[in-house]
Amino acid sequence: MALWQKMWLLFAVIWVVVAGLNVATIVAFSEGELEQQKAFFPLVLAVAVPAVTYLLLWAWVRLRRGKQ
Repeated sequence: MALWQKMWLLFAVIWVVVAGLNVATIVAFSEGELEQQKAFFPLVLAVAVPAVTYLLLWAWVRLRRGKQ
């Protein structure tokens, strides 16, 4: 496993844990159904940000290998 993949994995784990705590806090302290729907956006970000970051890093590494 390359160094950038290890660093991405560390970032992804930390990101998902913090986002999960954010979602859990929103759900635990919200009183109505409308307020609980606010947890959907952080839940989407918990998955989307690490995925997009991986794709960007993968493309960057591929482009740099092609120039050498």
